[in-house]
Amino acid sequence: MKTPRQIIGDLSGLVGLPACLAETITLTGAEPALPSSFRVGAAAQAVIGAVTAAVSEIHARRTGYLFAPSVDMRHAALEFRSGNYLRVNGQAPPDPWDAIAGIYRCGDGRFVRLHTNFPHHRDGVLRLLGCANNRQSVGDALKTWEAEKFETVATEAGMVVAALRSFPEWDAHPQAASVASLPAVSLERIGDAPPTPLPTNGDRPLSGIRALDLTRVIAGPVSGRVLAAHGADVLRITGAHLPSLGHAEIDVGRGKLQAGLDLRTDSDRETLRGLIRDADIFTQGYRPGALAGRGFSPEAVAAVKPGIIYVSLSAYGHYGPWAGKRGFDSLVQTATGINQAEADAFGTPDKPMPLPCQALDHASGYLLALGALAGLLRRADEGGSWLVRVSLAGTGHWLRGLGRLQNGFNAPDPGFADVADLIEETDSGFGRIAALRHAGQIAGASPHWARPAMPLGSAAPVWPVR
Repeated sequence: MKTPRQIIGDLSGLVGLPACLAETITLTGAEPALPSSFRVGAAAQAVIGAVTAAVSEIHARRTGYLFAPSVDMRHAALEFRSGNYLRVNGQAPPDPWDAIAGIYRCGDGRFVRLHTNFPHHRDGVLRLLGCANNRQSVGDALKTWEAEKFETVATEAGMVVAALRSFPEWDAHPQAASVASLPAVSLERIGDAPPTPLPTNGDRPLSGIRALDLTRVIAGPVSGRVLAAHGADVLRITGAHLPSLGHAEIDVGRGKLQAGLDLRTDSDRETLRGLIRDADIFTQGYRPGALAGRGFSPEAVAAVKPGIIYVSLSAYGHYGPWAGKRGFDSLVQTATGINQAEADAFGTPDKPMPLPCQALDHASGYLLALGALAGLLRRADEGGSWLVRVSLAGTGHWLRGLGRLQNGFNAPDPGFADVADLIEETDSGFGRIAALRHAGQIAGASPHWARPAMPLGSAAPVWPVR
């Protein structure tokens, strides 16, 4: 199996960065880092390490000085479950899962997983099942369905449901071939623009970089969070009419300005175009085609701002029969064989088992950030507008390809008291919060969030003065 350093070199090569960046970073710790047969510790250290090395390279080009990046595996793996360790005014956040979310056995003996955290997804599933909003009623209703049939009907209705598959069953699915044909992260030139030098103002690695964050849930927001940790101005754009995940927004919102726009209106779409004209990075994670339908496809955004780095997240990739399918980390784990493989390794094949963290979300977030940083460097050298693509299923395929651990379940499963050495306390718009520091360190340029976590929509949709 490849070492984390080798994995960092491979990831750097995917986005056109020199593989030798992997040699600049100090890596500490050893596997297993969390209880799993999958290499979640190596994955976390590698993606955070690749981002940290790229940030260090940008800082070196800006300043002319070499800096020493480092990532500890334990810290990185814990950051993959950072939401577990958030405390607000000394209290743990409430359970993020809706009452009927989770795994159910269907009438054909197979399992499906429902994701019902957003009210419209919950209500849509209940309409399809024609049952009451409680686990007993949902379970009884699903016993009249075949798992894949319900998955298909729910998908066609715009709901988020996944049938449980083994690796062989997923590999036989038409979408699996599409996912396997794509790299974990891709960077392609989509337009012409003159080279844009890296900013020289400010004393942080990403000072002067402006990033628009039009993402939700975890993966996309993690990408913006790490850019903010290294000094970028990150302006999160959401809408008051859209459901949020409540306390889960606090952890991934650190360091960002939180603005609101309603892209159903002409005036707010024009406001967004104005923000794009002064942006370097545009990250979006809405369902495929949603923003394009509002006039913000990669090509349209690049026309507004030649030289933009357009970063796009999807659930199952941008082509293939499931290219338009909605999905979340937990569902992609279920559909692509990870839950079944984990259960088999643990010795409980009849009890589907999730990973010990939302590894697909967090790894995808750092891969999005890696693509964005590589785009900034490529833009500085070559010019052009650039498109970054990452999918949760692609990240799952990449994680699977890293190999498995025989002793993975021997790792500790740390609680809040066990991670006290990695916790920082800050004031926020929600009160006093305790949360994990960032694992990717750079000597002389330590990451931190200069802006506190704030409620959605609390800032005006304008860039701060440089």
